[in-house]
Amino acid sequence: MYKKIIIALIFIFSIFGNNSFANPIKFGNENPVFRQKKQKKFILNNAPVLTATGNQIYCPQTQMKIVTDFNIVDDDPGIDAIYIQISSGYVSSQDVLLLTGNHPNITTSWNQTTGKLTLTGVFGQPTYPQIIAAVKDIVFQNNSANPQAGTKTFSITVGQANYLPSNGHYYQYISNVGITWSNAKTAAENSTYYGLQGYLATITAADEAQLSGEQAAGAGWIGGSDEVTEGVWRWMTGPEIGMVFWNGGINGSTPNFANWNNGEPNNANNEDYAHITAPGVGISGSWNDLSNTGEANGDYQPKGYIVEYGGMPGDPVLSISTSTTITIPVINPVATYAVCNAVSINMSATATAGTINWYDIQTGGNVLASGNNFITPTLTTTTTYYIDAFPIGCTTGIRTPITVNVNQTPSVTAPSSTSTCEETSVTLTAIATSGTIRWYNSLTSTTPLFTGSSFTTPTLNQSTTYYIEANNNNCISTPRNSVSITINPKPATIADSEIAICEGTSTTLTAGISGLDYEWTTGETTQSISVSTQGQFSVEMTNGFNCSSTQNFSVNVKARPIISDVIITGNTATILTNSGDFEFSIDGNNFQSSNIFQLQNGGIYTAYVKDRDFCGNDDFPFAYITYPAFFSPNNDGTNDFWTIKGMSFYPNPEVTIFDRYGKVIAFINKQNPIWDGTYNGRKLTADDYWFVAKVSETLPEHKGHFSLIR
Repeated sequence: MYKKIIIALIFIFSIFGNNSFANPIKFGNENPVFRQKKQKKFILNNAPVLTATGNQIYCPQTQMKIVTDFNIVDDDPGIDAIYIQISSGYVSSQDVLLLTGNHPNITTSWNQTTGKLTLTGVFGQPTYPQIIAAVKDIVFQNNSANPQAGTKTFSITVGQANYLPSNGHYYQYISNVGITWSNAKTAAENSTYYGLQGYLATITAADEAQLSGEQAAGAGWIGGSDEVTEGVWRWMTGPEIGMVFWNGGINGSTPNFANWNNGEPNNANNEDYAHITAPGVGISGSWNDLSNTGEANGDYQPKGYIVEYGGMPGDPVLSISTSTTITIPVINPVATYAVCNAVSINMSATATAGTINWYDIQTGGNVLASGNNFITPTLTTTTTYYIDAFPIGCTTGIRTPITVNVNQTPSVTAPSSTSTCEETSVTLTAIATSGTIRWYNSLTSTTPLFTGSSFTTPTLNQSTTYYIEANNNNCISTPRNSVSITINPKPATIADSEIAICEGTSTTLTAGISGLDYEWTTGETTQSISVSTQGQFSVEMTNGFNCSSTQNFSVNVKARPIISDVIITGNTATILTNSGDFEFSIDGNNFQSSNIFQLQNGGIYTAYVKDRDFCGNDDFPFAYITYPAFFSPNNDGTNDFWTIKGMSFYPNPEVTIFDRYGKVIAFINKQNPIWDGTYNGRKLTADDYWFVAKVSETLPEHKGHFSLIR
């Protein structure tokens, strides 16, 4: 019967040629059923079966054996090496595995990067009893006085691949500088490990990411890609093939798990393939995206790939690995309690492992209680208790403090009532023996209006009441103190007044309400005052409630009108005065608001101005002289002479006439008021002539020209 089986297997091996079934190797691509002996004959043989016990709680700053029992069952007498790795919870700067005891045939090698301890023979292959004895003497040690809480998992395996107990998979880094992602995918799928089918690693959990990335021997390709749809990253290998693990770019999101480095995936050069980042670049063991070939050199040149074994259909069930754990308990206490006055409380805490012990001192002392709860005695002052969750026999470890703050219920001192004037606010002050004062608008309000000792109310127009309590760490004064505010009326508000007075006169300003106290801006305190200057004046009127209102007066002093000049432009006269609310006239009877008048005839005029509020008047005489633009001395009775109209009103008028060359032709005065167009009895020819008229010593000369027509 066995011969038939062997013949059939030899036939199968001849078909597979040079694969792992044809060439099983003890460490690496080993078949779980067959091994090749020196005689080149195939015989029935099983892979080793490893078992271990020893899930324990760790005492800080001690050495603890990683197993309480360990065994290997195999039909061979020994094995070349065995590998023990901290496969989860590893802290490379603190954790270490050591071989203790006397094992002369065993030597060890510790790899801090991978967290792996390798046991091999000093002289050739060690026997299983030697290996078993050595594994039982391997200890875990954490070098920190306050180690990071959590669980450390120790995988023990006969192969070099990293073993992850949480999913039963194996991870192996293969060095191959410059290999492309597609070639790495093919190479991984052509690999086996003790009969398990290989594939580019698919990483779906944090402990898997740490073991296959941060604790791997190198960095390289993994099985993720967005080559099908840009920005939709899927696992393209293994049992998770087709699973989406990332959507988007740098700021994308994951539906399950992803471990991108900072600023990744950035698709910098059409990068569609996932790669474990080179050591020293960003987050250790994290991912970046690369093109199929990556860079030619440097940190972004592919250096190899990660092969994962396990989970594929048809994979054999192996027991070539086993695991144990050491737990550093995570204690979840309430850090502090706050109670009021004297009270006993039921304190509680939980721990991920071990039994909680309660103490009243930080080190040493007696256990007050064991378990998740501890009922204190009556406490009158703040008290601190300490807890740990380490097993009996631990002599080191940091106890976690839990403090009970005993606070006194405060009392409040505040005025019970006060008053203020309408349309004002008031600042209320309260004092508490401890804690913080809170102000409310009712006895039952839960939301305070203000927190603090002094509260300034909004503007009030009616009487109201506020309520006060003090809170000292949730110890609250009761009942709430009340402060009643009475609102008193102000004197009635009087409209502002505008008053005009004439220059040189005075007026009386009178506060509009009698029987009050008065204070003027001038310092006077009577109801009425007399003022003669321009300005703003106000009086504050105060009633018996000491409430005040203000009346304002605006006094405008009107200046007496003064005419400074009358400007004649053509037949237009413009009366110039100082500023004011004036009316104007040139006959003394008909006044208008405009200072401009049209003159019809030459002569002596008087300009008049008066203030509308009868604050004075003024007058100003002026002359308006006119002359014809031409004359025609032909004795027809029309325009036979040239003269200046209105000059007869002046006592000594003088007019000099010139020809175009500046020669004096004639003089006109009060005795000889006209010119007939002759010079020395001779008629002058038709032409333009010029004149200069000085009609008064007080008026300026007037110049012009006219035409003589024949």
